[in-house]
Amino acid sequence: MSVQHHDPNQPAGIAAVGRRDIWLIGAGLLVAGLVLIFGVLAEEVLEGDTTGFDRSIMLALRCAANPAEPIGPAWLHEAARDVTSLGSVMFLGFVLIAVVGYLLLIHKRALAVLMAVSVVGGELLSTILKKSFDRPRPDIPHVTQVFTASFPSGHAMLSAITFLTVGALLARATPEPRVKRYFIALAVFLTLAVGVSRIYLAVHYPTDVLAGWCLGSGWAILCWTVALWLRGSRSTG
Repeated sequence: MSVQHHDPNQPAGIAAVGRRDIWLIGAGLLVAGLVLIFGVLAEEVLEGDTTGFDRSIMLALRCAANPAEPIGPAWLHEAARDVTSLGSVMFLGFVLIAVVGYLLLIHKRALAVLMAVSVVGGELLSTILKKSFDRPRPDIPHVTQVFTASFPSGHAMLSAITFLTVGALLARATPEPRVKRYFIALAVFLTLAVGVSRIYLAVHYPTDVLAGWCLGSGWAILCWTVALWLRGSRSTG
């Protein structure tokens, strides 16, 4: 029996390529699944099959005697308005500028471009989809001003893109697994909080928010997948 000798550096390189390929395949499947869920939601919304589901959840969060008032104390109403502002274009624009500026200062130009493309591209996609579906806002009274169509939720979508991308950047910058998990968990928490606040304030149907979460998460993962693929292509080219 002959014993084959391998370059000690080769297994690590092969393992690294293998892990990257597995990550790319898994990420591609996840993005495809999220897009599929969005497609199902969109079809159901267009056919009006989600009306009962949407209204039952929204009415459960409103006072029975006065649907204009959400349930809970006054401080919770104000807190919800504060939380929902974290998903506004203005606030996320400030976050984008701050993060891109920092990445440029530390000479991470590729990551700065990734961040800008993720958020700006997501905003354009959200605008196009809102105009395409043109779903009216909920007819339940609310105090928050809105200026665009309802489906999908731009707050849910853009907060998912921005917070998840920033969380991934922060996680990438630390070798500590616990810190990585903390950053990702914080990004997910902020994304969920913004989306729930939109339903609580009756400015979006639950299916609007679900669709926004699916597209935002899928878009963020897609941008990171493309960046990883390009980096792998350069390193192996």
